[in-house]
Amino acid sequence: MRAKGVAVRIAVVGAGAIGAYWGAAMQRGGADVHLIARNQHLHAMRKNGVRVLSERGDFVAYPHATDDPSEIGPVDYIFLGLKAHSYPSSGPLVEPLLGPNTAVLAAQNGIPWWYFHELPGPYTGRRVEAVDPGGATSAVLSRERAIGCVVYPATTIEAPGVIRHIEGTRFSIGEPSGEISQRCKALSDAMIAGGLKAPVEADLRNDIWIKLMGNVAFNPLSALTRATMVELCQHPGTRRVVTQLMEETLDIASRVGSTPDISIEKRLRGAENVGHHKTSMLQDLEAGKQLELDAIVTAVVEMADLTGAPAPTLRTIHAATDLLARTCEPAPPRAVGTPEKESQPVMS
Repeated sequence: MRAKGVAVRIAVVGAGAIGAYWGAAMQRGGADVHLIARNQHLHAMRKNGVRVLSERGDFVAYPHATDDPSEIGPVDYIFLGLKAHSYPSSGPLVEPLLGPNTAVLAAQNGIPWWYFHELPGPYTGRRVEAVDPGGATSAVLSRERAIGCVVYPATTIEAPGVIRHIEGTRFSIGEPSGEISQRCKALSDAMIAGGLKAPVEADLRNDIWIKLMGNVAFNPLSALTRATMVELCQHPGTRRVVTQLMEETLDIASRVGSTPDISIEKRLRGAENVGHHKTSMLQDLEAGKQLELDAIVTAVVEMADLTGAPAPTLRTIHAATDLLARTCEPAPPRAVGTPEKESQPVMS
């Protein structure tokens, strides 16, 4: 880790809505930030910086922006703003940034590839095939480098280089081992300097399950019904389905050793208060992008299989959404700095 008084060096791989917001905040706090992006969004950030529009106060930051990670070299921290299904193919973007002590902060939805790493109990060291197929993700992003991250803010790209911050500033972080490490404390300090909330959690997995309770229910149901959050909550039938999905998710969480401290009713009220918001999965469906099923739903079903959890509603929703994804499968997206014919890791 860097000496006191020396700015931490950070690369954001996939500087989309969340990545560019986080990077801009970190730059404002004094970190040495490098954004990896593409297309018009990249050109706008190079020319005008990252403009953040927020009720907390608008600001502009001017981090270095590029589509070529080899321009950056090794950093202290990598913030992954890619969709989780892009991780196995992210090697060309990540490898030039890795030094001996580089930590990787995965700002993903759902179950992370490192979930069972250093987790005490009968499942320690197991691989979650849905998010680490054949070990492909671990081969690119070693679990020893991973710092967990649960993202609470909501942001959108309002225009190239312009990020609308809707709500929230909390990015909970933590080691897979539960240790309150120096690298987590240093990163938390840098995030707080940028105006973010950055608690270092001794058991980040509980935060993962709290957020996942909503994602595993609302994301697939919204894609299947085209309904917004409030519509799913206020329709009696889908509200019952959401409740069943949350109950089954909490059962699976308890079987792998987590006890999220939140009630289903509180989770439902929070979702209803969001209003007519389209989930990220519905937005991806409407945009013709690949659905983020593996980390949000398939991995949870895999854990149900592992632990013997029945999870009948979850299995039904997974089957229907998996078929939807197969019948609406998009063309492979394009890579940063590569011709149209090549595949591309997808930014959040």
